[in-house]
Amino acid sequence: MAKAKVAKRPTRDEFVLEEIGNQLTEAKNENSEVLLTVWGAEQTVRGQIVAMDSRTGKVHVEKNGETVKVPFMDIMQVNYPRD
Repeated sequence: MAKAKVAKRPTRDEFVLEEIGNQLTEAKNENSEVLLTVWGAEQTVRGQIVAMDSRTGKVHVEKNGETVKVPFMDIMQVNYPRD
């Protein structure tokens, strides 16, 4: 009864994590809409950052009144929608 192997989250150095944190902070302060590439998720998460919880390590993204909580360590890339 072997467990199915789950791919490990890629490791990133502190500079990459700091850059992602800076982009998230800037987007929150400017009320910008972001497009987050999340590790393990099939689709990107799109919306406005309404909160960043340092206690739980989650970023709260809201779109159409619905809030999605994304773990900071799972965020692989921050983009801005072009449409």
